[in-house]
Amino acid sequence: MTRIAGLLYLMLPVYAANMAPPFIRFWRGWNPPIDRRRLGVHKTVLGFVVGVLAGTATAALQNALSWHGNLVDYSAWPALGPACGFGAMAGDSLKSFFKRRRGIAPGVRWIPADQLDFVVGGLLALSFWIRLPWPDVLLILAVSFVGDIAVNQLAFRLGIRTTAW
Repeated sequence: MTRIAGLLYLMLPVYAANMAPPFIRFWRGWNPPIDRRRLGVHKTVLGFVVGVLAGTATAALQNALSWHGNLVDYSAWPALGPACGFGAMAGDSLKSFFKRRRGIAPGVRWIPADQLDFVVGGLLALSFWIRLPWPDVLLILAVSFVGDIAVNQLAFRLGIRTTAW
C-alpha cells in the first residue's frame, strides 16, 4: 500500500492540473478556445494556464510538506510543477486533436483516451525526474483510469462538469 500511496502522491500535480480547468467554466471573463477547429471549444487558453498553475501550486505544496514517501525531490518544484501541469494539459489537448480528426464531437465519450490522456502526458513530463519501472506505470494507469471515472461522475453530479466522463 505504501508504494501505491507514493505513486499517487507523485501524480498529485498531474491530477490537480487535470481537475482545475473545469472550474474555469464559471469564469465569465476572457477565455478563448486554443484552436476551435483542431481542439474544439472546450480547450481554452485560460483552462490550459490554470492547469499548469494548479500543477505548479501542488508541487510547491508537496515541497513544503516534505512527506517521507517522496519519490522525487520536490525542491525542484519550480520546474517539476509546471512540467507536470504542462504535460497533463498537453496530453489532454493532443487527445482532443485526435478526437476531432476522427470526427468525435467535444464532450462525447472516448474510452480509455478520456481517462488516460493527461496521465500519459504527466508521466512523460515526470520522466525527466524519475524513471519508473513498468509495473509502477501500469499501476498508475490502472488506478488513474478508475479514479478518473469516479471523480468525473462526482463532478458531474455536483454540476462542475457538463459530462459524466
